Amino acid sequence: MSRDTLRWGLLSTARINRRLIPAMRHTRRTELVAVASRSQASADAYAAEWKIPRALGSYRALLDDPDIDAVYISLPNSLHADWTVRAAQAGKHVLCEKPLAQSVVDCDRVIAAARAAGVVVAEAMMVLYHPLLHEARRLVHDGALGEVTFAGGSFSFPLDRPDDVRWRPDLGGGALWDIGIYPVSFIRWVLGEPDQVFAWQTLADTIGSANRVDASTTGVLRFPGRALAAFDCSFRQAFRTQVEVAGRSATLFIHKPFPVRPDTRMILRAADDSEWEVGDPRPDPYRCEVEAVVAAALDGALLPVPLSSSRANVATLVALYESARQGAAVRIEA
Repeated sequence: MSRDTLRWGLLSTARINRRLIPAMRHTRRTELVAVASRSQASADAYAAEWKIPRALGSYRALLDDPDIDAVYISLPNSLHADWTVRAAQAGKHVLCEKPLAQSVVDCDRVIAAARAAGVVVAEAMMVLYHPLLHEARRLVHDGALGEVTFAGGSFSFPLDRPDDVRWRPDLGGGALWDIGIYPVSFIRWVLGEPDQVFAWQTLADTIGSANRVDASTTGVLRFPGRALAAFDCSFRQAFRTQVEVAGRSATLFIHKPFPVRPDTRMILRAADDSEWEVGDPRPDPYRCEVEAVVAAALDGALLPVPLSSSRANVATLVALYESARQGAAVRIEA
């Protein structure tokens, strides 16, 4: 591997790449050198559009290339775990889009592959790399809100493209896996790990199959002690994204946290109704996650969001899906 630069390849030409490409190009010690697609023609067209030096006509070719140190995986959800394992086994560092996997067993496969190969693997849950979310957790843990008894979050937008992969159960679609993962991860970020969950879902009517994805999910989480949490997510509502954490002394609100952007606002409201803005929303969350992987790969720095946290998040999401299926509360499996 290059001593002072991490050379990246994009494994797929997914839409989310447009967020990562500028982040990579503005991050020190990072060079975007290649993109891979399922066909050479597709890779060539994408490389020309985004001015990427090299185009490869298969994902395997990207992993076999000795001049690539790290890969960004933006494939559909159901393919994340397998290709992350393959990339780690090929000796590549990996930044994999969320969710890292769709089962705890697959998370364990990823963790084992990363350890065996001695490479850095990180889940691209970009909001948790942002300093604003670190400030939110610090305020909660330092007692600025007093005893915290509730956290909540919402994320919705209208998904009107019927051919979108997020409507496909075979590719790991569904509102909870795609956007519910954000408020759930935030809630865990500030409160820790829940011990029990309950969820309700509305299934999509666009799939002519009994195995349909969720168009909307609402859930509650119970934590050891007295804390509770609630969230909702939907592909059938207008855009909205917000979170809150409520304590005896104050409440913390974040407007537009997913993703953090320049007009995001974090407000601390005291019991007397006085309020003030805290934190800095200006850093690019995608650049934050790229910088974290670069620091871990080149300097041995610890990841702000370790794979153990990604595993716990997947365990929570799996339990929520199981609760919706059973119509009953489900305990989180370790």
